[in-house]
Amino acid sequence: MKQKLVACVLVGALSMIACRKAPAASAQSATPTATTGQAATGAPSGAPAHPPAKPVPAQLPDVVARVNGEDVKKAEFERMIKTIEARAGQQIPAERRDEILRGALDQLVVYKLLSQESRNRGIKVDNTEIDTKVEGLRKQFPNPEAFNKALAERGMTLEGLKHDALVDLSVTKLMEAEVANEPAPTDQDAKDFYEKNPDRFKQGEKVRASHILVKVDQKATPAVKQKARTEIDAVLKQAKSGADFAKLAQEHSQDGSAAQGGDLNYFTREQMVPEFSKVAFELKPGQVSDVVETQFGYHIIKVTDHQAASTVPFEQVNARIKQYLGEQKKAQHADTFIAGLKKKSKIEVLI
Repeated sequence: MKQKLVACVLVGALSMIACRKAPAASAQSATPTATTGQAATGAPSGAPAHPPAKPVPAQLPDVVARVNGEDVKKAEFERMIKTIEARAGQQIPAERRDEILRGALDQLVVYKLLSQESRNRGIKVDNTEIDTKVEGLRKQFPNPEAFNKALAERGMTLEGLKHDALVDLSVTKLMEAEVANEPAPTDQDAKDFYEKNPDRFKQGEKVRASHILVKVDQKATPAVKQKARTEIDAVLKQAKSGADFAKLAQEHSQDGSAAQGGDLNYFTREQMVPEFSKVAFELKPGQVSDVVETQFGYHIIKVTDHQAASTVPFEQVNARIKQYLGEQKKAQHADTFIAGLKKKSKIEVLI
């Protein structure tokens, strides 16, 4: 969605994981596609996706914005910036500072609007719900000392955290109520989507194979490589003579799949290194390869099944398509709702 709903901006300053987004915030999480690696369509090369963001001053005033007369304080803004940096594991890059900070401020404004609307509608949150949320945050830390340290580092108190949890829960309830009456997609809606987007449901050619690996570093000495080669050649002789391949893998393979008899399950060409894929996709079910050398060492491969490229049947993806379409509709509803709140509100950005 255009405006990402941050219903836990403030509580999220303590924890990234516990942030419970309203349903409309996750429409893309169930995109029905059977393929991977598709490139996203974006702006032409060399063209900026958006106009440059307005510079954000280095020194911020105590109040960075005002929403219907209610202050968005510098402390809230700075706490959100710390959250963003904690999530990224690094400081905001200087070249993206204005863009990221402007986006963060807009999210705070939206959060303030939603908080005000939840109060206007009289949405109630009881103490048990607040305590449960705070306890969920507390459990993410190994002990009370670590929890209290995290609070202190973010300039928060337990009472402040409880207040933020109350607001967070009320905003979440608001958004859940707002999108609850969206009609569920029908089977026909899903069928139409399926027929209009055939590429999303294509499955590439796959094989199922097992392998035996004797590891050897590419930079190993000739003597070490020869020892590994002698070992894999001895195993290959047994495999070609009809010995139980799974048992050989369990006894000799140095790969994590050894416990499963070397079974790698189904995979596409792109999922394996080229040298391995080339041989695996040339073998017929039941065939055993000669020794295959890759960056990991020496392999023996046995193919157990080969599946041609296909299209996933509609019946297998119907439910997932309807879930995706439903979340997409809720996201669009949430966007429209937020845009409406902005339109009827007085929003002053002071930086």
